[in-house]
Amino acid sequence: MNVTDSTHRPIADIAEPQWEAIAAIPIADEGAPLHPLSLAAPTLRTLPIYHTLGVPRAVPECWTREALYRRLLSVARHLPDGLGLVVLDAWRPYVVQRYLYDTLLGMVEARYADLDAADRRVLTRAFVSPPSERPECPSPHLTGGAVDVTLCDADGLLLDMGSAFDEARASSHTVHFEHHADEAESRTWRDRRRILYHAMVDAGFANLPSEWWHYSYGDQMWAWYHGEPRALFGPTAPDSLEARWHRSLGLTE
Repeated sequence: MNVTDSTHRPIADIAEPQWEAIAAIPIADEGAPLHPLSLAAPTLRTLPIYHTLGVPRAVPECWTREALYRRLLSVARHLPDGLGLVVLDAWRPYVVQRYLYDTLLGMVEARYADLDAADRRVLTRAFVSPPSERPECPSPHLTGGAVDVTLCDADGLLLDMGSAFDEARASSHTVHFEHHADEAESRTWRDRRRILYHAMVDAGFANLPSEWWHYSYGDQMWAWYHGEPRALFGPTAPDSLEARWHRSLGLTE
């Protein structure tokens, strides 16, 4: 992986996801467990953003599958000197996904009351996926195959990327500053996004074009962008004490 010159590599326009086609991709999940990314410190930094922001029932850890864990470590180790990778969110409980979607949809409905319901759902989906626990089509973060990431400086201070994480606005689109970089500040934002994008994509991730921070590996969106015949990860959850007791006693859960 070579990201030292990535500020000179433009981000090409990214195809908009075709959600019906993505939902039709079969999933072949072998049941790989989730791992806490806090164990990767100090190479990789984590900031469980929804827990920090007080979102109800958000978890205080960033959990992800081993394949992502190792790729994120590789990205962090190969960033240019003075930069660090920060994971803001990874596996996300269904109840949190439901809260995020319902809350944003309510705000979109209030702001764009003149639009029909279908258009308001499209606007909402650009930033929050509809909540789903269905084994054949789960919400991306429920699989442990989606992560939200950003960059920090050597002291751990988050860098300005041109829009804040989860801002529902046009400037949050990954390539926005490829087309709107008329001033030095916006060129800085463009270059930081280039560094993050190329580091993640070169490590095998796929980016959601409406969110500069959202990347996935192994979920259905990743499979669609990479032309894979099947996704690797379905819905999952961190192991629990109760589940361990069930297994050790030979009980059905």
